[in-house]
Amino acid sequence: MLAFSLPDALALALFLFAWLGYSVAIETTARGKKSLNAMMHTYREQWIDQLIAREVRIVDSQVTAALQNGTAFFASTSLIAIGGALSMLRASDQILHVMGLLPFSVANTPEMWEAKIVGLAVILVYAFFKFAWSYRLFNYLAIMVGAAPPPADRHTAPARNFIYRAARLCEEAGLHFNRGQRAFFFALGYLGWFLGPVVFGISTIAVVIVMWRRQFASPSRRAFDTEIADAS
Repeated sequence: MLAFSLPDALALALFLFAWLGYSVAIETTARGKKSLNAMMHTYREQWIDQLIAREVRIVDSQVTAALQNGTAFFASTSLIAIGGALSMLRASDQILHVMGLLPFSVANTPEMWEAKIVGLAVILVYAFFKFAWSYRLFNYLAIMVGAAPPPADRHTAPARNFIYRAARLCEEAGLHFNRGQRAFFFALGYLGWFLGPVVFGISTIAVVIVMWRRQFASPSRRAFDTEIADAS
């Protein structure tokens, strides 16, 4: 019968709380609206607004294709990772034997080991669905780019509605892509559980610190706080 030890249960609770708490903080709080992800939302709308003003939209098509290709890459990677995780279920005994030879390993029953692998697979499946839906939304955005109103109608109500809808669609696609990447990062933290609950807790905290720093304290984020004086 599967039974988690108290340290394992506490480490797993910390992991789930960290993931949920970070997601809520980055997506819904006032602090989260100053993150690097949130800063890009304004530029999405500016992009669509400038798209309307251009006669030739080759650059816009290339940008959309790049967004699709990047999302497709992560979706494909998710499937490969899922296959790798599930294949580990077929070799549990051999892996446990090797892990038992490591000086820093902890005791794992076959049931516990398989439960941890299933948990990892669930995280990767979640990431795949997020990337797949993001790819679909970017595909819809590509269709909208092709249907964009001409520059002469830029200031009409239909054009303004188009800008709003396309920007929101692009923002939603980016949101799901970010959630998929976040799942990948937390999957890396989850790997610490295979080395024990203490390592699991440390790796979870490390992942949160790295992601938080990139969103709020990285050089790329500070670039948005830098104002260059007008040379004129």
